[in-house]
Amino acid sequence: LLSTHIYIRIYLGWTTTGRMNYAREWHTASVLTNGQVLVTGGLGDGGIIRLNSAELYDPSTGNWKVINGMNYARNMHTASVLTSGKVLVIGGLSESGPSNSAELYDPSTGIWTTTGHMKYGRYWHTESVLRNGKVLTIGGMNKSGRLKNTELYDPSTGTWNITGSLEYARNSHTASLLTNGKVLITGGLSDDGHLNSAELYDPSTGIWTITGKMNYARSLHTASVLTSGKVLVISGFGKGGRLNSSELYDPSTGTWTTTTGNMSYSRVHHTSSVLTNGKVLVSGGEDVFGPLGTAELYDPSTETWITTGNMNYVRECHTASTLKDGKVLITGGDNYETLNSAELY
Repeated sequence: LLSTHIYIRIYLGWTTTGRMNYAREWHTASVLTNGQVLVTGGLGDGGIIRLNSAELYDPSTGNWKVINGMNYARNMHTASVLTSGKVLVIGGLSESGPSNSAELYDPSTGIWTTTGHMKYGRYWHTESVLRNGKVLTIGGMNKSGRLKNTELYDPSTGTWNITGSLEYARNSHTASLLTNGKVLITGGLSDDGHLNSAELYDPSTGIWTITGKMNYARSLHTASVLTSGKVLVISGFGKGGRLNSSELYDPSTGTWTTTTGNMSYSRVHHTSSVLTNGKVLVSGGEDVFGPLGTAELYDPSTETWITTGNMNYVRECHTASTLKDGKVLITGGDNYETLNSAELY
């Protein structure tokens, strides 16, 4: 019986772990320097109630504990771990609409403090920690529509400043910090529909430049920086609906190539995680029939996809965090009801 139990766990790849205290979707999850995972905000109660609650996952015990809540309830926000170890949470949707507020979580005290407000409220934006420790927030939506402005947060002063503008206003895009220190943004939605354009931000100049276009316009996709330094863009919504395609960006040439193989499932609202072996795990999301429990692995050496074990729960709008032990923690999401379940790959 014991050997059978172990075999099933290895074959499937997924095991359940402790449940969060609050069901949530459209939340954030951040791996702290101590290895614990901070989950913040999101929507609860069937996607109706906006949350300010936060909780911590301890990988050593598999348990969650509720901590002090944020000062503002929010969903569709972003969160980044700063070089100081603090977590910066910005923007999102609040009760009054797109938020320009920002706040900091200090793991050493467990306390949230407000910091400087952004110049523009925004949600469906991105947030990237640069090599110099500053934080770049890009695009998104507010009450006026899609944004092309970008802002820089300086942790030493707690203030925001406008930096270079995008060529194309966009939301639901991705942002990836490249090995050369530049930031690559891809796709998203514009007023004219899905974008295939990509742009590069140079922190040394504060200027955005156009780089090669993707082969497929897409939004609500994911992007993962591989160990080779190339960027793998996966699935999302395209002009013909949900996509199962993936493509690679080579920073040395500024060009895109489609991967040898496509995924078995088209999906949006999924997650992608780079594993310690260099492969990329894609989990969940939704296809035309609804939320998915399927997961797939990308092998950079062959540029092909294979299916791996299904998750224990179908889900979309969840989070995926690569832990220090190499496992991937999946939290929350939606499968026609908001979930508090978590599982490990």
